[in-house]
Amino acid sequence: MSENDDILFERLEGGIARVTFNRPQARNAFTFAMYERLGAFCQEVAEDKSVRAVILTGAGDKAFAAGTDINQFRAFKTPEDAIQYEERIGRIVATLESCPKPIIAAINGACTGGGGAIAASCDIRVGAAHSRFGFPIARTLGNILSMGAFSRLVALIGPSRTKEMIFTARLLDAQEAKEIGLLHEVVPEGGDLAARALELARTIAGNAPLTLRATKEAIARLRPQISSEEGRDLVLMCYMSQDFREGMDAFLNKRQPQWKGE
Repeated sequence: MSENDDILFERLEGGIARVTFNRPQARNAFTFAMYERLGAFCQEVAEDKSVRAVILTGAGDKAFAAGTDINQFRAFKTPEDAIQYEERIGRIVATLESCPKPIIAAINGACTGGGGAIAASCDIRVGAAHSRFGFPIARTLGNILSMGAFSRLVALIGPSRTKEMIFTARLLDAQEAKEIGLLHEVVPEGGDLAARALELARTIAGNAPLTLRATKEAIARLRPQISSEEGRDLVLMCYMSQDFREGMDAFLNKRQPQWKGE
């Protein structure tokens, strides 16, 4: 499989575009190149009047996206590496969020870390009954979410639930995710998630595009805008720590990390 096959783009009938994260062998974990291609696609469809709605999904039934591929962090050595990474991902997820076309996340399996950040930036999230949602960074790498990701999560589920989910590092099942607002709908066991997402996209695509665009923009304006610079000290505290190196080594070697808070 070539790098270009890691993320697939399709134009379907009825003004619908579908994006498939296509690394099922790696639980659809994102490489930096995948992030960049997703951002470029969002910019492309933003200007394409033939596209009325977009579906994001992951290949297979194990994961929507399991965050950033840990191997991408091996090259991190300087503070600039950490800052550039968070700003790069923040820029791309913001491009996704600000795309004027309605975006549906069809979540089939694990939706974690960076995958959760991508899903949180979508307008509608539909999950299979076996889907799981969370940010287990406190027990895996010991890193941090971007300020933009925190802002979106707090807007969706509030500060208290955001802290509880990250502090405990647990994954929420589909029903709990729906109850607190992370999912809009759960497709029952045995149901067809892809078909439901397509049905929903067709319904949305048949409505007035300017109303949809204006609604999305109006709601975006209501949320306070936070500069990525406000969180740089927190990014450096985590990514430049011994704990982050320990978390990365433990993850890659399938052992429990030994945290020191340093």
